[in-house]
Amino acid sequence: MHILLIHQAFASLDEPGGTRHHEMARYLAARGHRVTVIASPVSYLTGESARGRLPSAERQGSDRGAGVQIEPGVTVLRAYTYPALHRSFVHRVFSFFSFMASSFFIGRGVKDVDLVWGTSPPIFQGATAWALARLKRVPFLFEVRDLWPEFAIAVGVLRNQVLIRASNWLERFLYRHADQVVVNSPGFIDHVRDCGARRVALVPNGSDTAMFDPHADGSSFRKTHGLEGKYLALYAGAHGMSNDLGVVLEAAAQLRDQPDIAVVLLGDGKEKPALMAKAQAMGLTNVHFLPPVPKTEMPHALAAADACIAILKPIAQYKTVYPNKVFDYMAAGRPVVLAIDGVIRQVVEKAGAGLPVPPGDALAFVEAIRSLAADPQKSHSMGLAGRHCVEESFDRELLAEKLAAIMEGMAGTKTR
Repeated sequence: MHILLIHQAFASLDEPGGTRHHEMARYLAARGHRVTVIASPVSYLTGESARGRLPSAERQGSDRGAGVQIEPGVTVLRAYTYPALHRSFVHRVFSFFSFMASSFFIGRGVKDVDLVWGTSPPIFQGATAWALARLKRVPFLFEVRDLWPEFAIAVGVLRNQVLIRASNWLERFLYRHADQVVVNSPGFIDHVRDCGARRVALVPNGSDTAMFDPHADGSSFRKTHGLEGKYLALYAGAHGMSNDLGVVLEAAAQLRDQPDIAVVLLGDGKEKPALMAKAQAMGLTNVHFLPPVPKTEMPHALAAADACIAILKPIAQYKTVYPNKVFDYMAAGRPVVLAIDGVIRQVVEKAGAGLPVPPGDALAFVEAIRSLAADPQKSHSMGLAGRHCVEESFDRELLAEKLAAIMEGMAGTKTR
């Protein structure tokens, strides 16, 4: 089966960013399928252009406008994308629409496709995937990783009423016209059904447990960044409006009386410069901002952590999410300080994998970190409990097998 994936934010394992789709694609390829990915040459996490972030072989392929096989059975095509992704929301919309158009034209030339796989966010690329599926008369699988535009409205980045109405219409259209909708969190199921999805399957976020060693010490990462002898509370991921990292800075200010505790913010995003300026203004010498690393280097970073931080703004919509980073933290055997309510809190609490705290509450955040730092044995036990939970229910290979079964069941079906 030849699967065509339309994914602006696709990141391979040697790039920073979410690698769910590369991990899924390599599993599909191992089962004998071919996966062609149409992606942006601009990093969704950093806004960096292709020349600064792609391996040399893929840079050469991009320059020719050719596809590059990043591993056997998985080929990536890069479509033009307006590059000013992080300048403002308006510029981000320009980026979305430019990719929507360019990926459609590239997708028309991809031959012998048996299934088109669309994913959201950004939701606009879902329209490209639907159009290509209908053009090629093959099934359309629509994967929902984020309830867009609902999240964008809730966090305040989407305010234009015309764009809101258009986005809501597009969301419902895609749910109704997908041959199969796949969601990555159980919290999304009711919403997509209410919006007209006919067939809905859950393939949750998870982690590649083979990538992480819960017994690794991370000493090389600590030495590289001058963090030897510190208790590390580490956040890894996007530095955006939704991530509420200002609360982490407030907590760090209250932790200055324990100089052995260091707060590490690893990653990139639109809000990172403002966060760095705020930390400097607050005199937070216990906060360390580190650049993003490829997924292949993430095991070393998480091995260096004593506890890991997951946080989102305290809005009701975020109670529905299954953040990928939480499963990576758990796979690495590190206790989670979780400032997110809802379905992911249920996972962490049931597993005994960390300490949930109310979102937006810096004082509770401080108390959780102090508690874990004071009881290494408790932290170790929580970390191993999280690892066991991921091995049992959220291992990437198990989840990829479920996705593959869904796709194989769709192959050859009639489309509307």
